This record gives sequence, structure tokens and C-alpha cells, in this order.
Amino acid sequence: MDAQAADDKPKFIRSRGLKFPYDTRVIDRKRRRLLHSDAYELKESEAVLSQIRPEDTVIELGAGLGYMSTLMAKALKVNHVHAFEANPAIIPYIRSVHAANKVSNVTVHNALLGETEGEVTFYVRGDFVASSMEDNLGDKHGGVIAREQVPVRPVSQVFEEIAPTALVCDIEGAEQALLPKVDLSSLRLVIVELHPQIFGQAGTETVFRAMSGAGLTYFPRASQGKVVTFKRGW
Repeated sequence: MDAQAADDKPKFIRSRGLKFPYDTRVIDRKRRRLLHSDAYELKESEAVLSQIRPEDTVIELGAGLGYMSTLMAKALKVNHVHAFEANPAIIPYIRSVHAANKVSNVTVHNALLGETEGEVTFYVRGDFVASSMEDNLGDKHGGVIAREQVPVRPVSQVFEEIAPTALVCDIEGAEQALLPKVDLSSLRLVIVELHPQIFGQAGTETVFRAMSGAGLTYFPRASQGKVVTFKRGW
């Protein structure tokens, strides 16, 4: 059993054999329930577990609370994961998840990818998933608690340096703007959570065209709803 904290709450929440420090600033009641039932990021997890290989070098765009990078590093023992996350406030928690699970094959980057180098203002909100580059939510989701400058790294340079074989992407709608700018030639696999509620049919078509243009074909057996998988040569 997990050791108990002073307030009689568990130190860790377990999900798919992984340990997540129980920090109520990150893990609310809903996330705790989903983690306990192995249902957190369920569709994306199933695609990753069925398609990512141990020999893969993975770029993850949108690391969240560190769930997917830990799953790939610990359960699949991939070669390496480069996890990019824009929200500076969640980076310490991601690192604590990696430490709790004793993974060393993940590099965390607090950065965004774009066409050119620079920086952007990032609005950190009380609920980390509502944090973004947009200050348009008023006092919702805990309000803005910090404004941070986050580096933007040139996507072409990053992909050239890392030479990934797989991409896992959940960037809350920015995929339709970013993915067409990426040289996807090194990739054998892309798993992306689409956000048609943000960019509609046109944005969805843009993502599919970018994949097709790179020789990556929609793979229905590892796709569910908004989580879609593209593979090369299947």
C-alpha cells in the first residue's frame, strides 16, 4: 500500500503501474478518478501502447502532467522521449512524475515550437489545463496567476537535431497551424489528438493533407474519435 501523508491522503496515485504524486493543485477529483481507473487519456494511451516501439525516439508536443512521456519511458522503454510543454508552472510536477517512476530516458523542454526563434507570453491559470497564450477567459479556471515568457524554438531545427521516429501531439488546437510547417520525413508514426471544435473541418483537412504529403497514411486500427494515428508504409 502507498504510504499515507499527514492529512491521510495518499502520496501517490497509481495508474497503469505508474506513480503520480498526489498534488491537489494538479490532480483534482476528476483526474484522480480517471487515473485510478486507468482511463486518463484513454484513447491516446491505447494508441501509444499499441504503436510506439522500444527503438523509437519520440517527440511529444504537449506533455501535460507527464502521463504519456512516463508511459512510453517506463512501460514501453523507448529509446528516448523529448517532451515539450509550454506551461512553466507544470514543469516541476512533470519532473516529479519522472523521478517517482525512476525514468531517465525523457528530456523535458519548457518551450513551444514555431517557425522562428523567439518568445511568447504564456498565461498560467489556476487549472493548469486552461493555461494558454490567450488571456481571454476572465476569472474562469482559477484566473491568471502568472504571466511568463516562454521560449519558442524553430521546429525545423528541433526535428533535425532530434531526428524523431515518432510524434505524439496534443496541443489544444495548434496542431493545424504547426504540423504543416514540420518536416515529417524522419517519422514512421504520428499520433495526434485533433481539436475540430476549435478549428473545424478546414483545420482537420489541413492536418490530414500534411500527413498525406509526408507519406503518412491514416491508420484506422489505432484511431478513436479525435485521436488519430498516421503510419508510413503499413
